[in-house]
Amino acid sequence: MKPLESRKQLLVAESELNRAQLIQEWQTVAGEARALAQQTRTISSLASAAASLVGGLVSLRFNKPAPAAEKPTWWQTLLKGAGMVTTLWQSFRRPGADRAGK
Repeated sequence: MKPLESRKQLLVAESELNRAQLIQEWQTVAGEARALAQQTRTISSLASAAASLVGGLVSLRFNKPAPAAEKPTWWQTLLKGAGMVTTLWQSFRRPGADRAGK
């Protein structure tokens, strides 16, 4: 075997070893990236839950209850109901229905 041919075979073998090592390192990096992404999702969901909890607690702490409104009397309720009935009646009757009777 000539020295040039043996050198060529050694370079090809070294290239194959480098290629295999690169694939193994790439798989390791990809696995670490997946693990990092999973940890990021976990931390993100925990942070979201914590933010919701803190927001709820702050809301409960700083929102004072509204003063209780006085209960309307029966005639105020009756007038309010009559006003709603009148509004609905005017909304749903036929246009020009009041002119037909005149």
